[in-house]
Order: sequence, then C-alpha cells, then structure tokens
Amino acid sequence: MSIASKFGWDSFIIRFIFASIVVFATYNPESVSYVDWIKEELPTFTVYKGFVGVILVICWLILIRATIGSLGAIGIILATAFFGLLIWLILDVFNLPTDSVRVITYIIQVMIVCVLSIGVSWSHIRRRVSGQVDTDEIERDL
Repeated sequence: MSIASKFGWDSFIIRFIFASIVVFATYNPESVSYVDWIKEELPTFTVYKGFVGVILVICWLILIRATIGSLGAIGIILATAFFGLLIWLILDVFNLPTDSVRVITYIIQVMIVCVLSIGVSWSHIRRRVSGQVDTDEIERDL
C-alpha cells in the first residue's frame, strides 16, 4: 500500500490545521497576526519580519496552487458558495450578530480555511471515491 492511498481523516485534519495556522497567522481580529506585527512599527522593517513574511507567502502559495490545481475555478466557486451558504444558514438558525466585524471576520476566515483544506485534500478524496488519479507530473523518456 502506497503512502498516497493512506489518506484518511487524520491526513485531512493535518491539512486543516496547516491552513488554519496560515490563515490566522496572517491576519486575525485579535490583533495577534503578521499584519498587526508589521503595522505596529510600520516605518521599521526587520529581517525577522521579512523572514516570517516569506514563510507565509510560501505557505499561501502551496495552499492556493494545490487548491486551484485540485478544485479548479468551478470547484473553488462551488466550495465557496457551499461554505458561504452554510455560514449564512448557521447565522440564520442560531441568530448570531451580523453587525460585529469580529464575528464576520472569523466566519470568513473559517470559510477560507475550509476551502483551502478541502482544496489541498480533494485529489485524495476524489481518488478514494472515484478511483481516478490526477497529477501534474509528466514522465519523460530521458
């Protein structure tokens, strides 16, 4: 059994946690994020801030490229619509306040985490459901 065929809930949770860390480390309404760190001493820019910024950009690129490659434009639109409507449903059913910027920010960030974590997992999920494999790698005769 190959490593690729061992995808399960634990693999999905790891991807979900990774996406959560990237999204919430970049920005969150608690003012403990990279954006706030940069803004607090805006004129000064240190090598630490640059290093962390590059790491975050790399992580975002990994998540976004994997999501685009796996879901495609239509899949991203459908996933966003699904989670957007699910959030709307939750807000409506539980009568949550929609006038709070903090609440809305968290809701949007959770939706982004869900779309990204499903995006980076979708190829594995589709292979388990349908038996089809998608790959970007092309074997060449050397």
